[in-house]
Amino acid sequence: MTTAPLPALNDNRRGALLLVAAAGIFTAEVTAVRLLGDRASSGQIVFFRGFAQLIVVGTWIALRDPGLLRTARPGLHLLRGLTSLLCWLLYFRSFQLLDLSLATTLTFTTSLFTVALAPLVLGERVGLANWVLTALGFGGVALAAGATGLSADPAILLGLAAAAAAAVLVFLNRILSRTENTATIMFWISVVACLGTAPVAALDWQPIGLPALLLLSAAGICGTLGMLLTIEAYRVGEVAPLAPFPYTRIVFAVAVGAALFGEWPTARSLLGIAIITGCALAVRHRR
Repeated sequence: MTTAPLPALNDNRRGALLLVAAAGIFTAEVTAVRLLGDRASSGQIVFFRGFAQLIVVGTWIALRDPGLLRTARPGLHLLRGLTSLLCWLLYFRSFQLLDLSLATTLTFTTSLFTVALAPLVLGERVGLANWVLTALGFGGVALAAGATGLSADPAILLGLAAAAAAAVLVFLNRILSRTENTATIMFWISVVACLGTAPVAALDWQPIGLPALLLLSAAGICGTLGMLLTIEAYRVGEVAPLAPFPYTRIVFAVAVGAALFGEWPTARSLLGIAIITGCALAVRHRR
């Protein structure tokens, strides 16, 4: 009698496929936001994003384990939720103002900000090589943005601020994940985001037609699904071998930007994107 082979402890192939799928879904999320144009306010966009996550994750918790709603760290969840709210506001606004490929690439500077903030937040030592890679990465931002002297598109700052906020989220996740389930973290993020943006959305409410409502719903569902696929990818696979696959988002963004919005990156932009990607990958590999 033959014994069935045991499942691999690390299924990197599956993890890679999940991350590529997540990259496509995240691109669909921001494409929906771009197609919205000015038919919804920033508060409405973030509210629907948080509401979609609340419904999806809340339903999952209700069906699987309602006890996951309990937490002994409400203050830290509040801080995590407020930081997510700020990050989403900056993130979506940057995609409304910048070319899809550039806005997408700026999201990957989170790794560079993580290096820069690690000594301050966690007291970690950062080697000279990582500092050099971080400096080169931000040089790539200036190149991709077409900055000349002190002149650059102010919207670039929104994308960089969103990446900096995402770096803070990395540190908060490291602390919360020691005691909290991922579903618990995602649930309370959505609660804080909904409560935090509801007054803003109400004060800046715009009538939403059916097409805009469908785009808002699609963006919210895609954002939540992309997060879940990313979490599952790193659950089944190893971090280092999977590191390059989230960067397929840049390929999707360039293709969609050209096809739907007529955004063709220049040679200078492509070189800057390549520098940012290379430095972010190298930094992640060295951590």
